[in-house]
Amino acid sequence: MGNTDSAMVQKRMARFRPEERTMIDGVFDRLQGGSGTSGSTGAEKSVKLEALQASMGDLASDSMVRRIYRCMCSIDPAQAAPADPGTTGQPGAASGVDRERLLVFLADTLRGTAEERAPLVVVMSHNAAGVPGVVTCEQVSAFLQELICAVVQILTSRGRLRGWEPGQMGDTALGVRLLAEQLCSELRASEQGTCDVSCVEDWIFRVPQVSQYLEILVAEGLNVSLNSWTAPTLLPPCKDTHWKDLKCLLDLPTLMFLAPQLPDSYSAPWRLVFSTHLHGESFTKMASGLMHHGPTVLLIKDTKGHVFGGFASQAWEMKPQFQGDSRCFLFSVFPALRVYTATGYNEHFMYLNQHQQTMPNGLGMGGQHDYFGLWLDCDFGRGHSRARPRCTTYGSPQLSADENFTLDSVEVWAVGNPPQPAEGEEEEGKKSVLNVDPEVQAMMELTGKTLHSEGFSELEEDFD
Repeated sequence: MGNTDSAMVQKRMARFRPEERTMIDGVFDRLQGGSGTSGSTGAEKSVKLEALQASMGDLASDSMVRRIYRCMCSIDPAQAAPADPGTTGQPGAASGVDRERLLVFLADTLRGTAEERAPLVVVMSHNAAGVPGVVTCEQVSAFLQELICAVVQILTSRGRLRGWEPGQMGDTALGVRLLAEQLCSELRASEQGTCDVSCVEDWIFRVPQVSQYLEILVAEGLNVSLNSWTAPTLLPPCKDTHWKDLKCLLDLPTLMFLAPQLPDSYSAPWRLVFSTHLHGESFTKMASGLMHHGPTVLLIKDTKGHVFGGFASQAWEMKPQFQGDSRCFLFSVFPALRVYTATGYNEHFMYLNQHQQTMPNGLGMGGQHDYFGLWLDCDFGRGHSRARPRCTTYGSPQLSADENFTLDSVEVWAVGNPPQPAEGEEEEGKKSVLNVDPEVQAMMELTGKTLHSEGFSELEEDFD
């Protein structure tokens, strides 16, 4: 940082450690050298679009790179904010990005506040010459889609997928669009559907993913290696999942959205414990996967294409009573990505029952008997989402395309540590009372009762 830097630039650079300032300053020299203008001196030195394309082109679309370049060119170091080149006398895009503009851009994207980042996001969303007073929600969404695409590309190309296989997962492009729409749904736009800088600032303050994704792209795309910065974890680890014959209902952007909603966030591994593609259409097998693996995520796709599900905060129990706690939630993936948390109205979080004559047999989350927010019948072919106007437990609307739906596919993911048996119960806990006491078993057989526990014992062994 030189003494000739403007006061605003010196203030921005003070956010970095002394050894980091050298790294930040070196970004300009590296990019400027790649611009084909290395012979220029003094004020003539600048970074051209071609240098950004060479540095970021393998991670971001050309349109995204141009958004960043226009944003850099629009910055007025005296104000440390975008200024319209056509009205303030500032050099335009053809002149390139000088050192002070680049330093302000790096400081604000990597260490800036919501107030400092908001004008940059407005310019990048505008994606045209000049600095707009407002942008539309559609423009912000288009910017977000390109930003999320770049982040997904970074995860893929830098080997940070943590065991996930995008080729065996859902449509990434659709997931990108749905995640961008979800994030934009938090914008508090005007009645005309426009957003000024203060609106975008409020949004960035409340939605941390925007700053996080932008920081990742700038740090990775411009190769800014700061000692105090570590690439954030965006995906949970995936373990013990047989990808070969699987077509997963999840896609990477959806996973990026759902994982931080869980109590263990990104730390607990996800393990597939049931899939209709792999295990067939069996309520008993699905129930075994739900009951023996701690917290789980249930994903459902109906025959009309809606994808939705629920998070259970603890292992399910087969019993005719409600269970679970307020950490449970319902969610939708398609046609909209949303999470619906507990309202506190009642405690009907989870329900799992089978082989009862007087109580509903199946799986339910939220609402009440015969009017669940999410219900799968024990015959496994049918279900319902009767939540008009809203599910009392989770505040969710109807999740399926029709109130009564037909199943297309189901997945169960274990997303936490399975419950640990009490000391001395590890082996006994795996045995049914029918197996432990042969007299009880004989009595059951004499009275003609079906030994359902034998089937569950075999399924439990299959999942272990």
